[in-house]
Amino acid sequence: MKKQLTPAQAWLRLREGNARFVAANASHPNQDASRRTSLVNDQNPFAVIFGCSDSRLAAEIIFDLGLGDVFVVRTAGQVIDDAVLGSLEYSVSVLNVPLIVILGHDNCGAVSATMDAVETGDMPVGFLRDLVERITPSVLTARRSGILDVNATAIEHTKQTSKRLVDSSRVISDAVERGSAAVVGVSYRLDEGKAVLVSGFGAL
Repeated sequence: MKKQLTPAQAWLRLREGNARFVAANASHPNQDASRRTSLVNDQNPFAVIFGCSDSRLAAEIIFDLGLGDVFVVRTAGQVIDDAVLGSLEYSVSVLNVPLIVILGHDNCGAVSATMDAVETGDMPVGFLRDLVERITPSVLTARRSGILDVNATAIEHTKQTSKRLVDSSRVISDAVERGSAAVVGVSYRLDEGKAVLVSGFGAL
């Protein structure tokens, strides 16, 4: 197995890929038949991306990556539950991934719906209520800081999700303390395709 990247090297690789995507100069690496064949029995992703399920936020595309490059977990509004925690702990403890990226974005429907619920007191029905309840603490934190704009609130939610992840998982917090992994919050701008660092835990 090849040598694992450091958190800083992994973040640099993501930034370089996103820069190619923004410049419309994507190289589409690791997407051919030989790469597919080489991954049949093993994987060695250099980062895990936990992002919103939004159809405009396809991780491998916006970071110009291919098969086997990143371990991807997605939920609407990038909300954390037990399955997400288990998946992220697996990436760190079994796959030895050095970087966890919490990927939010502007014009997020899940954040907007939560802001509406907080404002009106009307909660959605079914399992949508669970999503809104998990995003509500981030919306309330934003409001306490005077943030009422949906995009600024989405950034606050990305920051809060990063913190919640480190607070909730001993496996991940220990990896951050050891320096073997870092957790970063990243906000994606839909219009320009740029991924911007907004928070971080661990050395980069």
